[in-house]
Amino acid sequence: MGQSVCVIVSAVDQRRLEAIAADRSRPRKHIERARVVLSCMAHRPVQHVAEEVGVSRPMVWRWQQRFAEEGVDGLLRDKTRPPGTPPVSPEVVARVVALTCGPPPHQATHWTGRAMAKASGLALRSVQRIWQAHQLQPHRIRTFKRSRDPAFEAKLVDVVGLYVDPPTHAVVLSIDEKSQITEPQRCSEKPNHL
Repeated sequence: MGQSVCVIVSAVDQRRLEAIAADRSRPRKHIERARVVLSCMAHRPVQHVAEEVGVSRPMVWRWQQRFAEEGVDGLLRDKTRPPGTPPVSPEVVARVVALTCGPPPHQATHWTGRAMAKASGLALRSVQRIWQAHQLQPHRIRTFKRSRDPAFEAKLVDVVGLYVDPPTHAVVLSIDEKSQITEPQRCSEKPNHL
């Protein structure tokens, strides 16, 4: 079902449209719109106008209607549109922040963006924006991980005791195991003997 709008262009409007169509510094969309209306002046079929200008038939109908209602100025501005998705409400933001500061789901060590998105019903990017705005980084754990070793407490007291109150004339060495090192590191200097 085609639409039919009779385009009547005054001499003044025709000169303005021709100037717009010939102006190479204008946005392409303005030039196309002016060319659509100029092509419609000859009362040619919409399909021919669309092929000549290189646009779709619905676009020809849209700009014919806009010109009939608002004139040349209507071709030069876009209609305002409501935003595609409404902004996240403050209540939802507060709920995401509260969930982030609480314990993670199941046996997880921390909240992930996808887990929070699923729990809150938001998109991943929305969760990331909320975390960024509130300077939340749940992947960075700031707590001390306690060992499951039953003798851990006694070992902890011994090790910390060496640093806090070392025995007289004692040398305390700290050795840390690193799984990334494949060969033992060799020291070129000879150790000092006491």
